[in-house]
Amino acid sequence: MTGGRRQKAEGRRQNKEQIQRNIFIISVCLFTVFCVLNFIFPIPLEASSSVNKRFVYYIYWTGIRGGTAVMDYKTTPSGFTISTHATSAPVISIFYKVDDFAESTIYPDGYPKRFIMKTQEGRHKRDKATYFEPRVDNKRQKVIYHDKLEDEKFEFFLKKPAHDPLSAFFAMTRMSLEAGHSEYINIFDSKKVWHTEVQVLRKEKVHVQSREFNTILVKPLMKSEGIFKRTGDMFIWVTDDDRKIPVLFKSKAVIGTFTVELAEGDF
Repeated sequence: MTGGRRQKAEGRRQNKEQIQRNIFIISVCLFTVFCVLNFIFPIPLEASSSVNKRFVYYIYWTGIRGGTAVMDYKTTPSGFTISTHATSAPVISIFYKVDDFAESTIYPDGYPKRFIMKTQEGRHKRDKATYFEPRVDNKRQKVIYHDKLEDEKFEFFLKKPAHDPLSAFFAMTRMSLEAGHSEYINIFDSKKVWHTEVQVLRKEKVHVQSREFNTILVKPLMKSEGIFKRTGDMFIWVTDDDRKIPVLFKSKAVIGTFTVELAEGDF
């Protein structure tokens, strides 16, 4: 092979590796977004009302649209159901498919009944479920964790009631979120209770997808196993009203930064 051909072949190889690195970074961002959206969810619901709402988010890495995240919630006869679904863009999926789904069934008091999570990032898959028995005063709450892929089940008895990563959203909508203060939520995730802090930073006006929002800027300090490896602080802007809809999300990636913007929703 001549020197010119070798140089061209090496250039193609480096370009391919760069594309693969970019695809991987975008997929990491997608999964991170999926996990974070599993912590700040909008709108308090009333069990007596019949409500079905959907929010669609676009995910960008250094200006490249890498995927979409969809959040749905609806009322049921026994309470509420909240779900999130994050998928990679078609061009990303060719190299590294991301398809992550989570759903929480919530009792009328706002605490969870069942939480399921099914994720696929490339060849890596997870399929787990957590079942929460109803809370009873002065008794420990029984929780069953089931790893379906490993066919393992574990029982836990919690001293204090805890949320799953999705029902924590509902709990947050009931908080005042005063600037300069922190709120705390107990979250049961992957066989452990995490005492999670949400720092409330300040109020800001932001423009997202040609819309203007009055927001509250919060910084969740994520620690649970469900969060992918962090590379920087995470910031989320939620609407400054009773619904607390997340409209903008920013964080650093392994290389560069990524953002998530609310594109469609039932405001």
